[in-house]
Order: sequence, then C-alpha cells, then structure tokens
Amino acid sequence: MRIAVFSTKSYDHTYLEAANTVHEHDLTFFETRLTLATAPLAAGHEAVCAFVNDVLSKEVLEALAEGGTELILLRSAGFNHVDVPAAEELGLTVTRVPAYSPYAVAEHAVGLVLALNRKIHRAHARVREGNFSIEGFMGRDVNGRTVGVVGTGKIGQVFLRIMKGFGCQLLASDPYPNHAVEELGARYVSVDELFERSDIISLHCPLTPETFHLVDEERLQRTRPGAMLINTSRGALVDAAATIDALKDGRLGSLGLDVYEEEADLFFEDLSERVITDDVFMRLVTFPNVLITGHQAFFTEEALETISATTMANATAYATGSGDLHVVTKGMVS
Repeated sequence: MRIAVFSTKSYDHTYLEAANTVHEHDLTFFETRLTLATAPLAAGHEAVCAFVNDVLSKEVLEALAEGGTELILLRSAGFNHVDVPAAEELGLTVTRVPAYSPYAVAEHAVGLVLALNRKIHRAHARVREGNFSIEGFMGRDVNGRTVGVVGTGKIGQVFLRIMKGFGCQLLASDPYPNHAVEELGARYVSVDELFERSDIISLHCPLTPETFHLVDEERLQRTRPGAMLINTSRGALVDAAATIDALKDGRLGSLGLDVYEEEADLFFEDLSERVITDDVFMRLVTFPNVLITGHQAFFTEEALETISATTMANATAYATGSGDLHVVTKGMVS
C-alpha cells in the first residue's frame, strides 16, 4: 500500500521503516501535521498514518476520501481526534494501536510524582548554577500516602502496582472495575470521593464527552488541600485555566502534566526561538510546583517498536484481508 505518514520526526522514520521491512509498504513521510490545508499531500495514497495531534475532522476525512484514501492508520491507542461517524459515512476504515507499553506511560507518571514531591526539577536547575542550598526542597514520604487513579485499564493498573510498592493506600474509579486492581488492594469509589480523599491523583482514562474537563473548577473544590494532580492521558481531561486558581489558593499542592488541552500548536516542536502566545500555558510554567513534559510519556524504545509494528501489521491486514486488524470503525467500501 502507498501510505502517507504525517507528523513525523526522525524516530518515526527509524522505527516505521524497520517495522516495514517485513511488510514492504510504500511510505511517504511528511513532517507537517495533518490538517485540512495539508490533506492534499495524501492524494494518491490508499492509507494515511496519523498521530495524536493530527486533525481528522469530517472536512479532513472528506478531503482524504476524495484523494483516494481508504484507510486511516492511527499510531496511537486513543481516537478522540477522529470524527468516527464521519469516517463511517465515508466508508473509511480507521485502525489504532490498542496497546503498546503500559509501563512507559505509568513509569513516566510515577517519575512526575517523585520529581514534584522532592522538587528534583528545581534542585537540578539550582545545582547547575552552583547553588547547593536545599531550602524550599522539603518533600514528604510517599509511603503511606493515599493514591487515587481515575481509569484502571492497563496503564492505570501498572501505575497502581508501582505505587503499592511504595506502600501507598490505593483508591480507584472506573465505570468498569478491574478485578486485578482490586486484588492489588485498591478500593473503587466515586470520582468525587477519590478527589476528596487522595493525596496523589493520577488520570489514566480516555477522553470522551463524559470525561471532557473531568477536572474542572467544581471538582478542584473537592480536592484535598495540597493534593498532587498528574495527567499523562489526554489534555482535555483537565481544565487548565481552573488549575491556575487551584494552585494559587493551595487546593492543588502540585501539578504534573505530560499532555495539555491546547498542545497541538506546542508539543513535538522546537519553539525556543518564538514567543509562545498561549497565556494559560505560560502562566502554568511560572509555578515552581508545576512540572510539564511535552507528551513524552509514551516515548520508549519498546513502545515505539510496538506502535510501528502494529501500525504496519494493520496496513497489511487491511490490504490482504488476513491477520489482526485493530479497527475503530470498519469501512463500507467493498
């Protein structure tokens, strides 16, 4: 198949080309994001390979279909950026990578917890300037703290397992309780109770209409004073503007983000020579108790190998009609 690959960096080339050696698809790499303006680049390609910040709205999907695209290969587990009903109407098959490395994301979330708790990011900056004072770096033992996880799929389960190793008390919230999580000793409670009782809250749920701004002003009012909030899932789970007020009045003791609601124009790019005009984001980075990474929680060798292998295998399964096809929506084209 001819596949147009959008939002590519050097590592995408390396891992996708390695995975493609056994499939032999014709890959065309584009560094640009997929948008309505860039959709014509995919003309003549049977498939489009898209990443998390590519735009797959109805208008973009229509443009792709007009250019001959039949298959959308998502190199991500989430598909909230896809207009699924529009894809179905257009007869487009949309596939995803249902799982790659839950350890990658869970371990990054734990890293944010430890860095924020012990002010490691600030200590690193201070030592680089020759300042070895530890004033202001007082932390707390993680042992014995109550950790709450919203979303107990594979990633949430791994995160809870790690935190159990620290000796934490575990709470969980999910519409579909996971027996393996209960076996870890976690107790399922409502989201509101989880926020009221947890010292550390980590989000590991998908973005859906029901979870949009799951963390808003009202929920932050319920948060235990001084609690830590971690989000490595999807940016729009958290109303970023509301967290600013919560940080200012102490309801939030610290905030760790690997995703951000308006990240599409920021993350994965070098903007060090530009003025960033997102006022909410720039306000957040001024807080000493906020740590933001640029959507890198997934970024391990193991995860990229699995993402690339599954993506290429999805293309082959579609083209040949055999093998596992991890479908979000199956196209109606015969």
